[in-house]
Amino acid sequence: MDETIFKIDSDFSGNRIDKVISDLSNGFTRSHIQHIIEDGLVSVNGNPVNKSYKVNVGDVISFSIPELKTMEAKPENIPLDIIYEDDDLLVVNKPRGMVVHPAAGNYDGTLVNALLYHCGDSLSGINGVIRPGIVHRIDKDTSGLLMVAKNDYSHIKLAQQIKEHSFTRQYRTCVHGTFKELSGTVNAPIGRNPNDRKKMCVTDINSRDAVSHYEVLAQGEKFSYLKVTLETGRTHQIRVHMAHIGHPVAGDPVYGPKNGVTSLNGQCLHAGLIGFEHPRDGRYMEFCADIPEYFKTFLNKQIPQY
Repeated sequence: MDETIFKIDSDFSGNRIDKVISDLSNGFTRSHIQHIIEDGLVSVNGNPVNKSYKVNVGDVISFSIPELKTMEAKPENIPLDIIYEDDDLLVVNKPRGMVVHPAAGNYDGTLVNALLYHCGDSLSGINGVIRPGIVHRIDKDTSGLLMVAKNDYSHIKLAQQIKEHSFTRQYRTCVHGTFKELSGTVNAPIGRNPNDRKKMCVTDINSRDAVSHYEVLAQGEKFSYLKVTLETGRTHQIRVHMAHIGHPVAGDPVYGPKNGVTSLNGQCLHAGLIGFEHPRDGRYMEFCADIPEYFKTFLNKQIPQY
């Protein structure tokens, strides 16, 4: 991945930086360049900028464009916990530890590999060959429910519900600390952490609105058991929001305390309920999945009365 450095002259002055880099980089689309900007691979005069920044004469732009790698997801005979299935969609209960779709470092053993074996060619193609059928995602070490589209029509209809925030998503989580108020809302924008591009954070720079509603279900001496309802669905939203208010998710190796609960081998977070209108006939459907055994064991130890 080579770095390109360019000094702005009057020919480019006043243009948005995503357009300038697209023009300078042999035809990469502006949407692709915007992702690169969000990933922190672009700086102006040594500082990160957002995609709408307009360049000035004398600005020194530095950018790196990763090489595009071609990957192909292959079917694998991996058991799936299918909660519901019809000709248009599936609802799957993903176990903790399973990656949703292939990416660098995880080319097989993913949910997509399992879906390709189960569904064959009957998956939507809107998100390409690496993410067929995937309308939304949850983290590798988050367990719980995902809806999967079996055709493009269903994918578009389901994605529209997510965009309009009419898709119900409720999580169960165990977090550090106890609460005085038994319910609340975290309304704080989330974007890439400028100091660590692999992490997200609450920030006003290159961020998107993020809203999480929480309800305390039970409390122990050191931990609380919560139901969290998402109004938006940003990357790592619950993990970032809970850490932001001083109650990081138990076992979270990224946003949790340095002396966190390592025995959990990942965050105590479960997508326990999803609800949506069926893409074909509009009927409201809602599905639940109980928290996994490791989660129950931890709760029984920390909050016996849960």
